[in-house]
Amino acid sequence: MTGPAVGTTPTRSPAARGRRELTYAVLLSLAGAGLAFWAVTRTWSVELTARGSLPAARHARTGADLLPWVSALALVGLAGGGAVLATRGRLRRLLGALLTLVGLAVAAGGGYGLGAAGVSRQWPALVLVGGLLAAAGGALTALRGAGWPAMGARYERPTRAATPAGAERPAVERGTRDAWEALDRGEDPTVS
Repeated sequence: MTGPAVGTTPTRSPAARGRRELTYAVLLSLAGAGLAFWAVTRTWSVELTARGSLPAARHARTGADLLPWVSALALVGLAGGGAVLATRGRLRRLLGALLTLVGLAVAAGGGYGLGAAGVSRQWPALVLVGGLLAAAGGALTALRGAGWPAMGARYERPTRAATPAGAERPAVERGTRDAWEALDRGEDPTVS
């Protein structure tokens, strides 16, 4: 039994490499956007308001309360990560560029939260990390996505080859067309 020589790696087909890269890009985008969305919905700050002799009023604010656009962009990143699977070619690369920008904007929101006064640091840091992960998935898609495999042909409408004039149609097609024409005439094609 012989195997690959020591120090060499087995060659992988370009299709297998493309599927692996596609998987990494989608997972990075989804995980990053999901992490950012989850972290932005956590309590980032608690404000205490003195009420005289009564106990202080406590008002918790989430990251979505402070920066509502971050949660919206994180949802766009989640949708875009799934859309990578349904696109191909230049459209997929354009989607990758858009996901990169969305991820960077989410990361900027996390960075802004880190610099804000009175805000806990762990949730904005997770938003920052999530945005960077989503941006990495988008950048990978923008750079390499055109050559990745697309959804299977079973999801696409089949194209019919034009039958040349005077050529005989296949028997199956003839039978189907004859049945529809019989229905148009008001006849039941199932009755012999």
